[in-house]
Amino acid sequence: MDRAALADFLRRHRESLHPDDVGLPAGARRRAPGLRREEVALLAAMSTDYYTRLEQRRGPQPSDQMLSSLARALRLTADERDYLYRVAGHNTPDRFSGAGHVSPALLRVLDRLEDTPALVLSNLGETLIQNRLAVALFGDRSGFSGLARSEFYRWFTDPEAARAQYPEDDRARQSRAQVASLRDAYGALGPRSRAGELVRALLAESPEFAELWERHEVARRFEDHKTLIHPELGAIELDCQALFTEDQSQCLLVLTAPPRTEAAEKLALLSVLGTQSFAGTATTEAPAP
Repeated sequence: MDRAALADFLRRHRESLHPDDVGLPAGARRRAPGLRREEVALLAAMSTDYYTRLEQRRGPQPSDQMLSSLARALRLTADERDYLYRVAGHNTPDRFSGAGHVSPALLRVLDRLEDTPALVLSNLGETLIQNRLAVALFGDRSGFSGLARSEFYRWFTDPEAARAQYPEDDRARQSRAQVASLRDAYGALGPRSRAGELVRALLAESPEFAELWERHEVARRFEDHKTLIHPELGAIELDCQALFTEDQSQCLLVLTAPPRTEAAEKLALLSVLGTQSFAGTATTEAPAP
């Protein structure tokens, strides 16, 4: 671990960002350029003291998870993220695994979406980040680990929980869409990738998946329109817009409702309700691969 290089790198990138670059209010006049240390710590979900020690060259070696959070908070590119890992004494993550680092371009758009549910997904169906309304609509998906990070995996191994938000008469179509999306990722990433690992696990654990996999259907993962069942508000009909990164590995999914419709009213109520209906909901975890 090169503490000096790590500290200087973090400080330079913190000072290059403005609050509105990361979705924060500018607030009162600032004495120094860039973000404050406490703002970076907030964005990275770590203590201000811990982050300060890193910038002062006296912190402990950050974990992979901490580095991933810092890369996201500082809106690092993939090359910058890799450098961060190297100076912190870690191997660089696989760029093509379908998980982990969130595209800064998608994050900039997500930062500006406050009145409608939006989330960034990997091509393996992993939720990488959600805004407040997406958490209220889908629940907090940040606690899953291992193969269970993938919605594809949860859909077939924990169907009671994973399919509860979809009308019963739409679940068969959604099953086919999940498999077709995983087939697309498998073709892009190859059998030795995490996509291949997911496929092998699902073939062993789910007869339903195995039957659908044999159809060799390939498609992108999103429909233009879907109905979701919220535990408090009932059925909500939403339009889905997807914005992909250039390499197609990540997608920003935005869910909207036409103005002055029942669905629009329910989204407005959802903003007030927040995550109350998800209080106490346990997150299912699978063993880390």
